[in-house]
Amino acid sequence: MLPRSPARLQKILTLLSNRQPDLTVFMDQVHKPHNLAAIVRTADAVGIGHVHAVFPEDVKFTGHHTSSGSKRWVTTHKHSNLKSGIAEMKAKGMQVLAAHFSDTAVDFRTIDYTQPTCLLVGSELVGVSDEAAEIADQHVIIPMVGMVQSLNVSVATALILYEAQRQRSDAEMYGECKIPQAEVDEICFKALHPTITRFCDKHKIRYPKMDEFGDIDDPEWNKLRKSIKAK
Repeated sequence: MLPRSPARLQKILTLLSNRQPDLTVFMDQVHKPHNLAAIVRTADAVGIGHVHAVFPEDVKFTGHHTSSGSKRWVTTHKHSNLKSGIAEMKAKGMQVLAAHFSDTAVDFRTIDYTQPTCLLVGSELVGVSDEAAEIADQHVIIPMVGMVQSLNVSVATALILYEAQRQRSDAEMYGECKIPQAEVDEICFKALHPTITRFCDKHKIRYPKMDEFGDIDDPEWNKLRKSIKAK
């Protein structure tokens, strides 16, 4: 078996050291492929590894909606309904911010994004729903001086997430791994050994252990693999 590139492994570990597990996006009824792809790509760019969504009943989410590069690094979690999905975010101690124009909305730049945060964004057609607006802890707006008083959902999401990234960078919240080691190991393995990943997933067996260089070092797993191939 060919050895892995230590530089490739180090690049992945550096990426994971910048992941922000207490920062996420919740997409409520966003369904256009280009918007989904753009939001996921921005999430990856600012260090978000998991995003959440509720899709319209007539939309079947396959994962192909997201950009081909970013979907390898960002997991989209589908929820059956908004209420239960947001309840999960709040149970994790996250402030839920809805990008929504209202009497109580504040400039998005006045929010403290160093706190655990979930950004809730609405559909392309109507924006944040009444239910989403009610369930959010705070409404935020992006000030505009033109005739049009709304932005594309992916553009608005990007602006807000980059403000979060700026604040977190200033607070030195990047550069130290905050995600569980088991998740680190799984992401590294899938990236370094895609063929074996598919083999394990197909046969529903565990992934083998790796050494410090990312090479497979698991005699027991090799025996298991040989026994499966022999059948």
